Amino acid sequence: MLLGTTLVVLVGFLALTATGDASPGEPLASSGGALGALQAAGLLFFAFAGYARIATLAEEVRRPELLGRAILLALGTAVVLYTAIGWALVHVLGDQLATSAVPVADATRALGAEWATPIVRVGAAAAALGALLALLAGVGRTTLAMARERDLPATLASVDPLHQVPDHAQLLIGAAVVALVLSVDLRGAIGFSSFGVLVYYAVANLSALRQPADQRRWPRPLQALGLVGCLVMAATLPTTSVLAGIVVLLLGVAGRAAAIFRRRRRPTT
Repeated sequence: MLLGTTLVVLVGFLALTATGDASPGEPLASSGGALGALQAAGLLFFAFAGYARIATLAEEVRRPELLGRAILLALGTAVVLYTAIGWALVHVLGDQLATSAVPVADATRALGAEWATPIVRVGAAAAALGALLALLAGVGRTTLAMARERDLPATLASVDPLHQVPDHAQLLIGAAVVALVLSVDLRGAIGFSSFGVLVYYAVANLSALRQPADQRRWPRPLQALGLVGCLVMAATLPTTSVLAGIVVLLLGVAGRAAAIFRRRRRPTT
C-alpha cells in the first residue's frame, strides 16, 4: 500500500509536468566537474540501497532463487523512475533545485497546481515510512545473522515463534531509529550512510569476483567494475563522511577480532 501510494503520487507528478504550462527554470550551472559528479553519485547512492535488502529475506521465502530477478526488477524500476523525476525537477525548477528542501512540492507550485501540494506530502510520508519499514526488515535480518555468528549479543538471535521474525532485533533497531530521529539532524548522516553502503557493496562485489566458475551468475568484468566504482565513489565523498565511516569500520573490525579471540580462548568441552 505504501509503495502504491508513492508510485501514484510520483506518476501523477510526472503527468502534471508533461501537461503543465510552467516555463522551464534557468539551466543548472555545472561547477563541480568530474569530482563533483562522483561525489553527488556517492551521496545519492544510499537512495538505491533498498532494493538489495530483498536478499536478506532469503530464508523466509519459498523460492529464494527468484530473488536475483526481483532485485534486478526493483533496481530497473528505481532507475527509470528516478531519472524521470530528476528530469522533471530540473525542467521545472532549473537552478532553484539546488536550494529547494522540498523540490517536488516546489515544482508542483511552480506548475500552478497548489491544490496538489498536500497530495505530494502524503506521497513523501508514504515513501519515508516505506523506507523505514524496509530498513527495519533488512537490518533486522542482518542483526539476526550477526547474533547467530556471536558477533552481537545472543538475545538478538531470537525469532518470534508465531510470526517468524527477529523480534528482539527489530525492537532494538526501531528504538534506535526513533532515538536518532528525535535527537539528530539526519541530513548530516547521508554521507556517512553512503560511505557504509558503498563499502559493503564493494565487499559484495569482491566476494562475487572470487566465486568459483560453477557458482557464477555474472561475468567477472562486471563485478570488477562494480568493485572499482564503489571504492572510487566512497573515496570522493566529503572528508567528514569518509573519516567517520573509516572510524566506525575500524571499530567494527576491532569488535569482530575481539569476538574471534574470545571464541578461540573459550575452553571446549
